[in-house]
Amino acid sequence: MPIRPCLCSARMSRTNIELRHLRCFLAIADEGTLTRAATRLHLTQPAVSRTLAALEKHLGARLVDRSTHHLALTPEGRAFQDRAAAAVAAFDTAVDPEHLHHRPLRLGHAWSAFGPYTTPLLRRWQAAHPETPLELLRIDDRTAGLLRGEVDAALLRGPVEVPGLATEELLTETRVAAVPSDSPLSAHETLTLADLATQTAILNPVSGTTTLDLWPPHARPRSTLTVANTDDWLTAIAAARGIGVSAASTAALHPHPGVTYLPLTDAPPIPVLLAWREGDRHPAVGALLRLARDISGARPS
Repeated sequence: MPIRPCLCSARMSRTNIELRHLRCFLAIADEGTLTRAATRLHLTQPAVSRTLAALEKHLGARLVDRSTHHLALTPEGRAFQDRAAAAVAAFDTAVDPEHLHHRPLRLGHAWSAFGPYTTPLLRRWQAAHPETPLELLRIDDRTAGLLRGEVDAALLRGPVEVPGLATEELLTETRVAAVPSDSPLSAHETLTLADLATQTAILNPVSGTTTLDLWPPHARPRSTLTVANTDDWLTAIAAARGIGVSAASTAALHPHPGVTYLPLTDAPPIPVLLAWREGDRHPAVGALLRLARDISGARPS
């Protein structure tokens, strides 16, 4: 359903909702309770509750599960959260001319950024575009904050099939196995997927690229452990709760004394992509794409 923010209307029609309803919903989603959301918005709790109810009535869907003390988003609420955040971010940018003309180019990533090319990218951008600072932001999200409007472009790994996003592959990375440093597996020079099949696979479904589909159906890990970010992934492996699989750049950019990285010889490589929003991109994204191509040796697609 299209979202058309309107500040001057005192009520919602069937095709218009106000920004305050979106901001209220996003505060509830972030804070987890009506009380904290009300404090953040400088409103009363009943006002927040009424605003949420009006938004849900307009959309014809329950966005928040109120059955527990700590509120949780319904599947419809999680789907709407990204759209609401993107709409608010787009509006805030549109009505802030100073921010529009002078704001930096925000480049998101969930982990490992541009691998070994990260520092060259930042240095060469600073030299070539001093008028537009390049901010590198780590955001644990499947699109590194791009879909929510938190960044202008993002370095992503793995296939990305999200409506409204454009992507270009810049390079591919080999995969490595991450095992506890005191594990017998750490004594190997290389590993295969079969070597890991008897272990618990630690998966990051929020921003990671590894799923059980990486293994053949008849030789998959015996169990899985789910984490929400790279830091928790590393901690779980170091604690010998299981093994992980990641891109080779992870070994260089995320070293850990309790984790040993080893080449994984039979796993397919991971594509590294630059992504941006179609029809709503920072004017410097084109220059960023050209520089990223030049540094990585990628050809225009």
